[in-house]
Amino acid sequence: QVQLVESGGGLVQAGGSLRLSCVASGFTFRSYSMGWYRRAPGKQRELVARVNNDDSTNYADSVKGRFSISRDNTKNTVYLQMNSLKPEDTAVYDCNNFPAVLPWGQGTQVTISS
Repeated sequence: QVQLVESGGGLVQAGGSLRLSCVASGFTFRSYSMGWYRRAPGKQRELVARVNNDDSTNYADSVKGRFSISRDNTKNTVYLQMNSLKPEDTAVYDCNNFPAVLPWGQGTQVTISS
């Protein structure tokens, strides 16, 4: 069955960096656009970044220039490199395809202290 397993979250100070990973299984990973999403307290889930199956990328305005998404089709893994982190980046981060139609994983908590 489809499974998405996110990891790499944690607690860091503002200005720090984190690298998130999402390992996917149960579907033809290389055929799909993949996205990183986040759920901040009291807010709706939003798309942060996506990487298409041709490796082109798109970013939310709030993370442009700070976050970088990439994929490794040999490992069925999508990454999110997050630099210059801000307290407003605090959220649970999930991966899914784009548009998101797969069952959600457990996500990984990212907490940025000021």
